[in-house]
Amino acid sequence: MPGVVFSSLPGRQCIDVRCYSDEPTTLLVLYSAYGGNFSSVEEKDWVAATAPAQIAPLLIRDKLVIYSAEEQLPALQRCYPKRILLHFPAECAFGTGHHATTSTCLRLLCDEARGRVGTPWRLIDAGCGTGILALAALRLGARSAVAFDFDLKAVEIARRNIKRNGSSPALRLLQADVFQWEAAPQEKAHVIVANLFSAILQRAFPRLVQSFVQNHPCALIASGILRDQADDTIRSARLAGLQLTKKITRGKWVTLQFAYNV
Repeated sequence: MPGVVFSSLPGRQCIDVRCYSDEPTTLLVLYSAYGGNFSSVEEKDWVAATAPAQIAPLLIRDKLVIYSAEEQLPALQRCYPKRILLHFPAECAFGTGHHATTSTCLRLLCDEARGRVGTPWRLIDAGCGTGILALAALRLGARSAVAFDFDLKAVEIARRNIKRNGSSPALRLLQADVFQWEAAPQEKAHVIVANLFSAILQRAFPRLVQSFVQNHPCALIASGILRDQADDTIRSARLAGLQLTKKITRGKWVTLQFAYNV
Protein backbone atom coordinates (compact mmCIF):
# COMPACT_ATOMS: atom_id res chain seq x y z
CA MET A 1 0.00 0.00 0.00
CA PRO A 2 1.55 3.34 -1.00
CA GLY A 3 -0.44 5.21 1.64
CA VAL A 4 1.27 3.70 4.69
CA VAL A 5 3.24 5.92 7.08
CA PHE A 6 5.47 4.50 9.82
CA SER A 7 6.47 6.87 12.62
CA SER A 8 8.68 6.30 15.65
CA LEU A 9 7.36 7.90 18.82
CA PRO A 10 9.93 9.72 21.02
CA GLY A 11 10.47 8.01 24.36
CA ARG A 12 8.31 5.01 23.46
CA GLN A 13 9.36 1.60 22.19
CA CYS A 14 6.67 1.31 19.57
CA ILE A 15 5.87 2.34 16.04
CA ASP A 16 2.82 4.32 14.93
CA VAL A 17 1.38 2.94 11.70
CA ARG A 18 -1.12 5.01 9.72
CA CYS A 19 -2.76 3.77 6.54
CA TYR A 20 -4.49 6.04 4.03
CA SER A 21 -6.57 4.78 1.13
CA ASP A 22 -9.45 5.80 -1.12
CA GLU A 23 -10.75 2.21 -0.79
CA PRO A 24 -12.48 1.81 2.62
CA THR A 25 -12.72 -1.98 2.22
CA THR A 26 -8.90 -2.24 2.23
CA LEU A 27 -8.70 -0.33 5.49
CA LEU A 28 -11.56 -2.31 7.02
CA VAL A 29 -9.63 -5.53 6.43
CA LEU A 30 -6.62 -4.11 8.26
CA TYR A 31 -8.84 -2.73 11.00
CA SER A 32 -10.54 -6.07 11.58
CA ALA A 33 -7.18 -7.86 11.75
CA TYR A 34 -5.20 -5.42 13.86
CA GLY A 35 -7.65 -3.05 15.51
CA GLY A 36 -6.80 0.59 16.09
CA ASN A 37 -8.79 3.65 15.13
CA PHE A 38 -10.70 4.16 11.90
CA SER A 39 -11.77 7.58 10.64
CA SER A 40 -12.23 9.61 7.48
CA VAL A 41 -9.87 12.41 6.48
CA GLU A 42 -11.19 15.61 4.99
CA GLU A 43 -10.13 16.10 1.38
CA LYS A 44 -8.58 19.56 1.09
CA ASP A 45 -5.50 21.38 -0.08
CA TRP A 46 -3.37 20.71 2.99
CA VAL A 47 -0.31 22.58 1.68
CA ALA A 48 -2.30 25.76 1.20
CA ALA A 49 -4.19 25.24 4.46
CA THR A 50 -1.04 24.81 6.56
CA ALA A 51 1.20 27.31 4.76
CA PRO A 52 1.96 30.59 6.57
CA ALA A 53 -0.35 33.44 5.62
CA GLN A 54 2.62 35.28 4.14
CA ILE A 55 5.89 33.66 3.16
CA ALA A 56 8.85 36.01 2.84
CA PRO A 57 9.46 36.83 -0.83
CA LEU A 58 12.24 34.92 -2.55
CA LEU A 59 14.88 37.16 -4.13
CA ILE A 60 16.81 35.62 -7.03
CA ARG A 61 19.99 37.42 -8.10
CA ASP A 62 19.13 41.00 -9.05
CA LYS A 63 16.33 39.88 -11.39
CA LEU A 64 13.46 37.99 -9.78
CA VAL A 65 11.14 38.27 -6.81
CA ILE A 66 8.85 35.30 -6.10
CA TYR A 67 5.97 36.12 -3.75
CA SER A 68 3.13 34.01 -2.37
CA ALA A 69 0.36 36.42 -1.31
CA GLU A 70 -1.40 38.97 -3.52
CA GLU A 71 -1.34 41.61 -0.79
CA GLN A 72 2.47 41.60 -0.92
CA LEU A 73 2.52 42.99 -4.45
CA PRO A 74 2.17 46.77 -3.83
CA ALA A 75 5.03 46.84 -1.31
CA LEU A 76 7.23 44.69 -3.53
CA GLN A 77 6.60 46.95 -6.52
CA ARG A 78 7.78 49.90 -4.46
CA CYS A 79 10.85 48.09 -3.08
CA TYR A 80 11.91 46.37 -6.31
CA PRO A 81 10.74 48.51 -9.23
CA LYS A 82 13.31 47.04 -11.63
CA ARG A 83 12.80 43.37 -10.77
CA ILE A 84 10.51 40.77 -12.33
CA LEU A 85 7.72 39.87 -9.88
CA LEU A 86 6.15 36.41 -10.07
CA HIS A 87 3.20 35.24 -7.96
CA PHE A 88 3.35 31.60 -6.80
CA PRO A 89 1.18 30.64 -3.82
CA ALA A 90 1.55 27.27 -2.10
CA GLU A 91 -0.91 24.80 -3.59
CA CYS A 92 -1.51 21.06 -3.17
CA ALA A 93 1.88 19.32 -3.10
CA PHE A 94 3.61 22.25 -4.76
CA GLY A 95 5.50 25.03 -3.04
CA THR A 96 6.51 28.58 -3.81
CA GLY A 97 10.00 28.17 -5.22
CA HIS A 98 11.78 28.33 -1.85
CA HIS A 99 12.92 24.70 -1.95
CA ALA A 100 16.71 24.42 -2.41
CA THR A 101 16.36 22.62 -5.75
CA THR A 102 13.99 25.16 -7.28
CA SER A 103 15.71 28.28 -5.96
CA THR A 104 19.11 27.06 -7.18
CA CYS A 105 17.67 26.29 -10.62
CA LEU A 106 16.27 29.83 -10.70
CA ARG A 107 19.66 31.33 -9.87
CA LEU A 108 21.43 29.31 -12.55
CA LEU A 109 18.67 30.19 -15.00
CA CYS A 110 19.24 33.90 -14.30
CA ASP A 111 22.96 33.43 -14.95
CA GLU A 112 22.30 31.52 -18.17
CA ALA A 113 19.85 34.15 -19.40
CA ARG A 114 22.37 36.92 -18.72
CA GLY A 115 24.86 35.16 -20.96
CA ARG A 116 22.30 34.79 -23.75
CA VAL A 117 21.06 38.40 -23.91
CA GLY A 118 20.44 39.36 -27.53
CA THR A 119 20.15 35.77 -28.74
CA PRO A 120 16.81 34.02 -29.55
CA TRP A 121 17.14 31.16 -27.07
CA ARG A 122 14.45 28.60 -26.25
CA LEU A 123 13.81 26.59 -23.09
CA ILE A 124 12.35 23.20 -22.14
CA ASP A 125 11.21 22.62 -18.55
CA ALA A 126 11.04 18.84 -17.97
CA GLY A 127 9.05 18.06 -14.84
CA CYS A 128 7.72 21.59 -14.56
CA GLY A 129 5.79 21.32 -11.28
CA THR A 130 4.34 24.78 -10.69
CA GLY A 131 5.69 26.09 -14.01
CA ILE A 132 7.92 28.56 -12.21
CA LEU A 133 11.08 27.86 -14.23
CA ALA A 134 9.40 28.17 -17.62
CA LEU A 135 7.63 31.39 -16.62
CA ALA A 136 10.84 32.83 -15.23
CA ALA A 137 12.70 31.95 -18.43
CA LEU A 138 10.21 33.86 -20.58
CA ARG A 139 10.49 36.91 -18.34
CA LEU A 140 14.27 36.63 -18.48
CA GLY A 141 14.31 36.77 -22.27
CA ALA A 142 13.61 33.31 -23.66
CA ARG A 143 11.86 33.48 -27.03
CA SER A 144 9.70 30.45 -26.20
CA ALA A 145 9.33 27.69 -23.64
CA VAL A 146 7.80 24.24 -23.39
CA ALA A 147 6.83 22.97 -19.94
CA PHE A 148 5.58 19.48 -19.20
CA ASP A 149 5.03 17.18 -16.26
CA PHE A 150 3.91 13.57 -15.89
CA ASP A 151 1.64 14.56 -12.96
CA LEU A 152 -1.70 15.90 -14.16
CA LYS A 153 -2.16 17.81 -10.89
CA ALA A 154 1.14 19.61 -11.53
CA VAL A 155 -0.07 20.62 -14.98
CA GLU A 156 -3.30 21.98 -13.47
CA ILE A 157 -1.35 24.00 -10.90
CA ALA A 158 1.05 25.27 -13.57
CA ARG A 159 -1.89 26.34 -15.75
CA ARG A 160 -3.28 28.42 -12.87
CA ASN A 161 0.12 29.98 -12.25
CA ILE A 162 0.51 30.87 -15.91
CA LYS A 163 -2.87 32.59 -15.82
CA ARG A 164 -2.16 34.54 -12.63
CA ASN A 165 1.20 35.72 -14.00
CA GLY A 166 -0.04 36.66 -17.46
CA SER A 167 -0.52 34.01 -20.11
CA SER A 168 1.82 33.99 -23.10
CA PRO A 169 1.49 32.28 -26.51
CA ALA A 170 5.24 31.66 -26.26
CA LEU A 171 4.67 29.07 -23.51
CA ARG A 172 3.29 25.62 -24.29
CA LEU A 173 2.19 23.52 -21.31
CA LEU A 174 1.30 19.84 -21.53
CA GLN A 175 1.17 16.57 -19.65
CA ALA A 176 3.90 14.24 -20.89
CA ASP A 177 6.32 11.50 -19.87
CA VAL A 178 9.99 12.54 -20.05
CA PHE A 179 10.80 9.08 -21.45
CA GLN A 180 8.33 9.42 -24.32
CA TRP A 181 7.97 13.10 -25.23
CA GLU A 182 9.85 14.37 -28.26
CA ALA A 183 10.45 18.04 -29.02
CA ALA A 184 9.18 19.29 -32.36
CA PRO A 185 11.87 20.91 -34.54
CA GLN A 186 10.68 24.41 -33.61
CA GLU A 187 10.77 23.46 -29.91
CA LYS A 188 14.36 22.25 -29.77
CA ALA A 189 15.94 24.13 -26.90
CA HIS A 190 19.16 25.95 -26.07
CA VAL A 191 18.50 25.53 -22.33
CA ILE A 192 16.82 22.59 -20.58
CA VAL A 193 15.91 22.58 -16.89
CA ALA A 194 15.03 19.26 -15.29
CA ASN A 195 14.17 19.29 -11.58
CA LEU A 196 13.53 15.55 -11.25
CA PHE A 197 14.59 12.65 -9.07
CA SER A 198 18.13 11.50 -9.82
CA ALA A 199 17.03 8.00 -10.88
CA ILE A 200 14.78 9.59 -13.51
CA LEU A 201 17.50 12.02 -14.62
CA GLN A 202 20.02 9.24 -15.11
CA ARG A 203 17.65 7.38 -17.42
CA ALA A 204 16.45 10.54 -19.15
CA PHE A 205 19.78 12.19 -20.06
CA PRO A 206 20.11 10.47 -23.48
CA ARG A 207 16.59 11.55 -24.39
CA LEU A 208 16.97 15.09 -23.06
CA VAL A 209 20.06 15.79 -25.17
CA GLN A 210 18.02 14.89 -28.25
CA SER A 211 15.87 17.97 -27.47
CA PHE A 212 18.80 20.37 -27.79
CA VAL A 213 19.38 22.60 -30.81
CA GLN A 214 22.27 20.96 -32.60
CA ASN A 215 25.54 22.75 -33.31
CA HIS A 216 24.81 25.48 -30.77
CA PRO A 217 26.16 25.93 -27.25
CA CYS A 218 23.46 24.49 -24.98
CA ALA A 219 23.03 24.05 -21.24
CA LEU A 220 21.21 21.57 -19.02
CA ILE A 221 20.36 22.50 -15.43
CA ALA A 222 19.50 19.38 -13.42
CA SER A 223 18.32 19.19 -9.82
CA GLY A 224 16.36 17.00 -7.42
CA ILE A 225 19.61 15.12 -6.69
CA LEU A 226 20.67 14.01 -3.21
CA ARG A 227 24.34 14.40 -2.29
CA ASP A 228 25.05 10.67 -2.30
CA GLN A 229 23.46 10.39 -5.77
CA ALA A 230 25.50 13.16 -7.40
CA ASP A 231 28.47 11.09 -8.60
CA ASP A 232 26.28 8.47 -10.29
CA THR A 233 24.21 11.25 -11.89
CA ILE A 234 27.32 12.99 -13.23
CA ARG A 235 28.62 9.72 -14.69
CA SER A 236 25.29 9.10 -16.45
CA ALA A 237 25.30 12.64 -17.84
CA ARG A 238 28.82 12.26 -19.22
CA LEU A 239 27.85 9.05 -20.98
CA ALA A 240 25.11 11.06 -22.73
CA GLY A 241 27.67 13.61 -23.96
CA LEU A 242 27.14 16.28 -21.29
CA GLN A 243 30.05 18.15 -19.72
CA LEU A 244 29.79 19.24 -16.09
CA THR A 245 30.34 22.98 -15.65
CA LYS A 246 28.92 23.65 -12.19
CA LYS A 247 27.96 21.73 -9.05
CA ILE A 248 26.09 23.47 -6.23
CA THR A 249 25.24 21.80 -2.92
CA ARG A 250 22.62 23.24 -0.58
CA GLY A 251 21.97 21.06 2.44
CA LYS A 252 21.29 17.53 1.24
CA TRP A 253 20.44 18.66 -2.31
CA VAL A 254 22.73 19.03 -5.33
CA THR A 255 22.12 20.99 -8.53
CA LEU A 256 24.26 20.33 -11.58
CA GLN A 257 24.82 22.39 -14.70
CA PHE A 258 26.11 20.80 -17.90
CA ALA A 259 27.22 22.06 -21.31
CA TYR A 260 26.38 20.39 -24.60
CA ASN A 261 27.47 20.97 -28.21
CA VAL A 262 30.69 22.66 -27.10
